[in-house]
Amino acid sequence: MFSFQRNFLLAIIPVFLCSSIQADDPLPSWNETSPKQRLIQYVKDSTTEGESFIPIEERIAVFDNDGTLWPENPLPFQLIFAIDEIRRLAPSHPEWKEDKLVQAVLKGDVKTLKESGRAGLSKLLAMTHTGITTDEFETRVRNWLKTAKHPRFDRPYNELGYQPMLELLAYLRANGFQTWIVSGGGVDFMRVWTEEAYGIPRNQIVGSVGKTHFEMRDGSPVLIKDPEIDFVDDKSGKPVAIHRHIGRRPRGAFGNSDGDYEMLEWTTIGHVPSIGLIVHHTDADREYAYDKDPKSSGKLIKGLEDASKRNWIVVDMKKDWKRVFSAE
Repeated sequence: MFSFQRNFLLAIIPVFLCSSIQADDPLPSWNETSPKQRLIQYVKDSTTEGESFIPIEERIAVFDNDGTLWPENPLPFQLIFAIDEIRRLAPSHPEWKEDKLVQAVLKGDVKTLKESGRAGLSKLLAMTHTGITTDEFETRVRNWLKTAKHPRFDRPYNELGYQPMLELLAYLRANGFQTWIVSGGGVDFMRVWTEEAYGIPRNQIVGSVGKTHFEMRDGSPVLIKDPEIDFVDDKSGKPVAIHRHIGRRPRGAFGNSDGDYEMLEWTTIGHVPSIGLIVHHTDADREYAYDKDPKSSGKLIKGLEDASKRNWIVVDMKKDWKRVFSAE
C-alpha cells in the first residue's frame, strides 16, 4: 500500500507544484486556447447536475500512450528497450552473429530496422520478451529504466511524460474519472512503470498481449512468456479491448494517431456527453513535428481530416501547450 501511495505522489507532485502557484487553474501548462477551454467546460458540465451530467460510475477516460502521454520518437520506447536488450544479451548468443537483423541492431543501422517493418519488430520482441517468466521480464524493464536515457532529451524514459497530459490526468481523477491506458504497446512492459509515471495503476492498463503459460519451477508457480501474440491492441482492436477489459464505453478518449481513430469513434459517436481529443505533433523545437509522414510511428491523416465533423479537439502542441515536459 505504501509503495502505491509513494508512486502516486511521485506522479502528481509536478501537478501540485503548478497548482500551488495557480490554485484556480487545473491545467497551468496549457495556453488559454480553445482546447483548454473545452476540456475545462467538459469537466464542469459532466460533474454538474443537468443534461450533461455523467454518473460517477460512467466517468471513464481512455488514453493512448505512445505519442499521447509520452514521445514515440526516434522509435517507440518499447522497441528501444528491445534493441538495448539485444545489445546486452548478444555476447551470450553467438548464434546471433549470422542474423542480419541483430547485426543491424548492433551497428545502429536504424534504416534497416525500419525497413524490416512489423515482421522485424515482432522478431526483436520475441527475442527479448519471451522464454522468461513474467517476473524476470519485469525486472529487466526496471533495470533498463534505471540507466537508459532518451538520446535527444537525456532523461530517463519514464520521466518524459507530457506535463500538460499529466495535469489532465490529475484533473480528471480529481473530478471522479477513472483514467485508463489503452495502447498498442505491450501490457507487461507498461505495467512496470505507469503507476509512478502517470498515477495509473497497473490494473488499468490495456495493451497488446502475448501468450503465457503456467509452470511449476523448483516448487514455485510461474508464468512463462511465449512467442505467440494473443491480441494486438491497435486500431479496431481498441474498442474490442475496451469492451473486454473495462465493460463500459468511455466518456473520454485521447490519442494522437490514426491507430486511435476507432477508439475515438467508439467513445464519441452517438454517445453523449463524451469528448475526443487528438494530440497533433507540431513542435519540432521542443519535441517533434510529424503527422502524414512520420519518421517512426504515429501517422495521422484520417483523424485530422475528420476531427471537425466529429467535434474532436485537436491539440496543436506548439500553439496550445506552454511547455511539453516538466523540466522546461
